[in-house]
Amino acid sequence: SPCQDLSVAGARAGLSGERSGLFMEQIRIVKEMRAADEKRGRTAELIRPRYMVWENVPGAFSSNGGKDFQAVLTEIVRIADPEAPDVPMPDKGKWSKSGCIYDDMGRWSIAWRVHDAQFWGVPQRRKRIALVADFGGFDAPEMLFERKSVFGNPAESGTAGQGAAADAPGSAGG
Repeated sequence: SPCQDLSVAGARAGLSGERSGLFMEQIRIVKEMRAADEKRGRTAELIRPRYMVWENVPGAFSSNGGKDFQAVLTEIVRIADPEAPDVPMPDKGKWSKSGCIYDDMGRWSIAWRVHDAQFWGVPQRRKRIALVADFGGFDAPEMLFERKSVFGNPAESGTAGQGAAADAPGSAGG
């Protein structure tokens, strides 16, 4: 959702702001898509979309005294469990830069983490919250926290080649 209403540089209108309020439209769309899939006979983790991603500024943690981020988490939880209570505020009232919440029965998980956009192909230093929700299990923290490999550290290649490319017929070096 647009970040202007959640940013510390903005007017701090929060989720009730005209632009950041679009988050609730995302929630509505995901709920409608999942309800349509249920009507088609899909169940449990097979209901689509299984995953949801939300990205925003770290100001979302403090907007409206932290209650806007609490509302984001609560609304996402209620996609999977409409009767769920509000997600509780942190003990000291300040959200962690990374975290995970999940259902004890393994039905859903939500993970969030602050990233710096400069490491994601954007030529700027801008911190962003990346949030992933899995409405069918515990995959959210794995997606957000466990690295398989990183840029500059590719997986090992297969078998060695038979010779230099310059030796190949028709190559630039041959």
